[in-house]
Amino acid sequence: MAIKFYKLIDLLNKRGIPKTKLREDLKFGSNTIAKFANNETVSLEVIDKLCKYLDVQPGDIIEYISEDN
Repeated sequence: MAIKFYKLIDLLNKRGIPKTKLREDLKFGSNTIAKFANNETVSLEVIDKLCKYLDVQPGDIIEYISEDN
């Protein structure tokens, strides 16, 4: 997939937010959290919840990187 979540992981680390806290606070399943590490597809609802929780814009937590490169 061309959407990468490394920005989200970096932001969580900078803010000292463990993935377990994110999971509990947003009521995400463990599969959703695993999708971030594997750069797998998540719904826009998940992106929306993350943006609201972290007070960021989508571009602050995801990046499109063309797989053609």
